[in-house]
Amino acid sequence: MANFTELGLREELVSAVNDLGFTQPTPIQEQAIPLLITTPADLVGLARTGTGKTAAFGLPLLNFIDVNAKIPQALVLCPTRELCMQISEDLKSFAKHMRGVYILPVYGGSSISMQIKDLKRGVQVVVGTPGRLIDLIERGALKLGEVQTVVLDEADEMLNMGFRDDIDTILAETPAEKKTWLFSATMPEGVARIARKYMHDPVNVSVKGAHETDGQIDHIYCVVNARERYQSLRRVIDAHPDIYGIVFCRTKAETQEVADHLIRDGYTADALHGDLSQAQRDFVMKRFRHRTIRMLVATDVAARGIDVDDITHVLHYQLPDEPESYTHRSGRTGRAGKSGVSILFIHAREMGRLRETERRINKKFAYMPVPSGVDVLKNQVLSFANRIREGADVSVPHEYLSLFNQALGEMDTDALLQKIISFSLKDLFSKYENAPDLNAAVRPDKPEKFTRHEERPTGEVRTFFFSLGRMDNVDPGVLLRICCDRMNVSKRAIGRIDLKHNFSFIQTIGLPSAKVLDAFKNFSYQGRKVRVNEAENGEGERRGGESSGWGEKRGRKDYGERSFPVKKEFRGKEKSSFTKQKSDFAPKKFHDDTKKNHDADSWQSLMKSEEGSDRKKKFKKK
Repeated sequence: MANFTELGLREELVSAVNDLGFTQPTPIQEQAIPLLITTPADLVGLARTGTGKTAAFGLPLLNFIDVNAKIPQALVLCPTRELCMQISEDLKSFAKHMRGVYILPVYGGSSISMQIKDLKRGVQVVVGTPGRLIDLIERGALKLGEVQTVVLDEADEMLNMGFRDDIDTILAETPAEKKTWLFSATMPEGVARIARKYMHDPVNVSVKGAHETDGQIDHIYCVVNARERYQSLRRVIDAHPDIYGIVFCRTKAETQEVADHLIRDGYTADALHGDLSQAQRDFVMKRFRHRTIRMLVATDVAARGIDVDDITHVLHYQLPDEPESYTHRSGRTGRAGKSGVSILFIHAREMGRLRETERRINKKFAYMPVPSGVDVLKNQVLSFANRIREGADVSVPHEYLSLFNQALGEMDTDALLQKIISFSLKDLFSKYENAPDLNAAVRPDKPEKFTRHEERPTGEVRTFFFSLGRMDNVDPGVLLRICCDRMNVSKRAIGRIDLKHNFSFIQTIGLPSAKVLDAFKNFSYQGRKVRVNEAENGEGERRGGESSGWGEKRGRKDYGERSFPVKKEFRGKEKSSFTKQKSDFAPKKFHDDTKKNHDADSWQSLMKSEEGSDRKKKFKKK
């Protein structure tokens, strides 16, 4: 393999590359750089994310710059602000020994007036997003008539984001005799159309990894139920104590929701999506690069331009809509010669789409069950032991060691180890001691059909009162998800959910009362504290309301004598006599708190209580 000196680059560029610690070019650099320097022509370069595409076009681009001409000579188009900033920083690093070269990133979210001032001072290389470039062109601040080289980076993503017309508008401002270099990780038909339209007899350079992912990445999928997707994500994170990764979601709303759930559950995580301001995005990325947070939850678009070499895992909360998106996602790990893991969480109905992704990226996915609670605890104990063994040695003065030994007394080694592990991993043991199985198993007679592997829970059915109702903009599905997340249980541990206007009754199956009450201690929903009490025997059994569907599906066959009639009391005259029975709606403590010569089940009495008054104000504001 050649070194950078043999590629024909300027001495200043070779010196800058050596300063960065790069001694040998990557395959895409070794093929593209000599071609672009010795025989200037249009070029299509295909290489997966993390293979050094920026240097492959950036070094030849700078090699042709005339430092004496203070006009835009090269233009780099990229789809996102993050990628724009990353490319401009890389180019500045390459050009640090080239005096008089000015590189300007232009993108939305930053001051356009400052960018106009910088353009007036004179720049040779402009790196920008399509929207801001068009804005500057329309204002007359950016003149592209002398541009010699145009680079389209991540062209497939620009097409996916709907920038085709913008690309046409920008390229129309450039000279016809310019060089056009197109770099992408994939080559869908849209990118091929761009090449045919704007390029003349382009040279094609493709390296291993352009159409398939790198062999250093393990591609894995887990089959889970849709409602248990978040629990499965947590289980995988907990099973890898040293994880440092990215969770990809489809939408901005889902990205923020997953990040909020992880933060609430004690993980160091944050969200990255298009609704954040540029300052917020920069702050999140700074924290991620410095490992202040170890889980970044991002959309596909926002994650473009993330260049972090040590990412261990990429977790796909859902299968991406396009197979090409999977290539970009998984390419965030396994960079710079390191290994990585890419894990998909899919539903049984998505097996066909998974096979299509395998065919398109020419890679076989391996099935991995969601780790069991025992697996999580074993990995955590081993990781804790490794941290103790490999941790930095700190010299402790002898007098403090003696004091420590005296304080321990006659405690033997096993007891001491048990205490140490208990102090460090107590919450994890509590969480995973009776963790449910979250996997779906393959039926032997139908290899691609999946069924639940989990046994139905058994045990006592308990009913709990929740001060959440329809007025809080919740439905049975929302309540089911809240219960599963807070208690870390499968949805099969939740029975009927009867939703009222301002409160609800929820059944649990086989769960201790203390576990439920502890899970909802100090629980708040949308800024309002939610009260949860265990209902007295018989309460809630003669109620009519909306159900999660589980109770009705199981019926008397599953619950036996514990099955409940559905909405019988709201028929005819039975309703008026039924509503007069206080104990049918709320626990005794609820009556004690709210009875002031009013019916305890009526919404008026709840509104006149202290708690109800606060909720009434909030409801009126909405």
